[in-house]
Amino acid sequence: MFSRDKWDEILESLSANWFRTIMTSFGVLWGIFILVILLAAGKGLENGVKQGFGGMATNSMFMWSQGTSKSYKGMPKGRYYNFKTGDVPAIKDNVQGLRFVSPRNQLGGFGGSNNVVRGLKSGAFNVYGDYPEIIMQQPMNITSGRFLNHNDLEEKRKVAVIGESVKSTMYDYDEEVLGSYIKINGVNFQVIGTYSKKGGGGGSQEEAQKEIFVPFTSFSQAFNMGDVVGWMAITADDNHSITSLKQDVFSVIKKRHDIHPEDERAIGNFDLYQEFNKISGLFLALNGVAYFVGVLVLLSGIIGISNIMLIVVKERTNEIGVRRALGATPGSIRGQILMESIVLTIISGMAGIVFATLVLWGINSFLDTMDTSEMMFANPSVNIGVILIALLILVVSGLLAGLIPAQNAIKIKPVDALRTE
Repeated sequence: MFSRDKWDEILESLSANWFRTIMTSFGVLWGIFILVILLAAGKGLENGVKQGFGGMATNSMFMWSQGTSKSYKGMPKGRYYNFKTGDVPAIKDNVQGLRFVSPRNQLGGFGGSNNVVRGLKSGAFNVYGDYPEIIMQQPMNITSGRFLNHNDLEEKRKVAVIGESVKSTMYDYDEEVLGSYIKINGVNFQVIGTYSKKGGGGGSQEEAQKEIFVPFTSFSQAFNMGDVVGWMAITADDNHSITSLKQDVFSVIKKRHDIHPEDERAIGNFDLYQEFNKISGLFLALNGVAYFVGVLVLLSGIIGISNIMLIVVKERTNEIGVRRALGATPGSIRGQILMESIVLTIISGMAGIVFATLVLWGINSFLDTMDTSEMMFANPSVNIGVILIALLILVVSGLLAGLIPAQNAIKIKPVDALRTE
């Protein structure tokens, strides 16, 4: 029940020596400040790393063929093979839980020779033969026109979607891009769209724009690929992880291409889901370290408050003796000391939270003026759950800080207390 007299007494006790109270509470303020800042910094690092994935579907893997490492059915080890277009429906039919199975072929690559020509201009770019679903696995922003569709695929249309860096390299500033033609390895393709996207997989944002997407069927026909598939991008649905399904996918491929069931080298893969989980685990560990360090710093502040409360109890020995003589119960004395400790702890802790919030606001305001797309740090912040945890820590801290002084207070006998000077 609210008692104004009790709160007046608490405020009078805390304000009796302002300098001592402020210096004592600084330890708790600093501890909470460090805790919030460390957690926000961890979140900022996490946001930056996830931003680096460029919105990719993380429940995915990329798969390609390699030389076999075991002989099988009369065929020697070291045999090379290629995925085929027939592998795609076979995987979809035999492995449940997959959302997308996208075969891909590729021309060009890092450091390659010029493979795209338009008039007197030329450039070296990655050219992908893809299915329309690839935009769901590697999201991009269509800045003009459209992306590939299944009609393009079925009719083997020679159309292309180019990155913004391809556009700036092959076109003048005021030239119309849509409807124009570019020549890829001597074959004309009509530009139907442009895109922009963030860098992913370790690539920079600039490199992510130097790509050209054409229909898989048109690519195969134009560049004499037949039914060969260079590699595949496979994404599981929301109810499954690609890590748990990839061995089933490998089994289908091994059976169709007469590969030994125990050959672990014949199929290369990059499991994005597995790598993403490793990164997520790292951030959980960082949060644990942040809590550990923050609580240790906070503990030093709690010890300081506990020591000051012991001094306060010593200074108020006469007062406690008078109250005991007038009938105050040990519980009321204990409650008074604990309440003073909790109030001091909460006030100083909330001041630390406010200070940390102002610092984070300043950092975010500064980051808003910068291009953070290539930075591994973005939007450092904490959610309301962290604030609630901090408040819980403050209440528990206040109880711990006042527990020993409160017990010492109720041990004072009224007669002995009245005799002290």
